[in-house]
Amino acid sequence: MINFDEEVKKFKPTLELDQAEEAIYNNDMKDIMDIMQEMMRVAKETER
Repeated sequence: MINFDEEVKKFKPTLELDQAEEAIYNNDMKDIMDIMQEMMRVAKETER
């Protein structure tokens, strides 16, 4: 029978998962608000 407590103690996340997590959190992606602000800035500049 599997001893889940022992298995949890032995668990170590893979490097690939750690690397993926770091890349996701460090990625500075634009969200919809950033895009809307950029569109408004461009629209105001073209009005002039």
